[in-house]
Amino acid sequence: MTQNSTAVARAGALPLGTVVTNSGRISAALYPGDDFGTPPFSRDDLVLLDDTLSETSEVAHVRFSVYIGDLGSDIVAGAREILAQAPEPAHGALIAVSPNTKDVAVVSGAQVAGRVNDRVAELGVSAALASFKQGDLIDGLVAALRVMATAVDRP
Repeated sequence: MTQNSTAVARAGALPLGTVVTNSGRISAALYPGDDFGTPPFSRDDLVLLDDTLSETSEVAHVRFSVYIGDLGSDIVAGAREILAQAPEPAHGALIAVSPNTKDVAVVSGAQVAGRVNDRVAELGVSAALASFKQGDLIDGLVAALRVMATAVDRP
């Protein structure tokens, strides 16, 4: 599966106090007294996922991303739209999970599609399923990322 389009956020399109960092991640500040509400994952889970994304991206020379949320009726098209919004989408691969429908899609950008192919995607999803079935989304994503990074052909 490949993705050939690129989306760029316009100046002012992000909420006040939000920036895209040099690494491509979005960082947001809050006013004193405001909070993010109750996040669905613990701080340790988020740190683990962030560290794994950094490590696997470096090992595989692929810019891995993860999306958790609704993907619409066509999960592959939804995942491609999400990847198009990621930094360097042509060099990226996205693992998209729709928890409510229990769908998982892996899409890759045009420059890495030959390396992050269907075989690599299947290995990643297979690695994630055991944890997903136990309700552990982060562990499943970490397993998928590590397996995919190992299975990707090096440039």
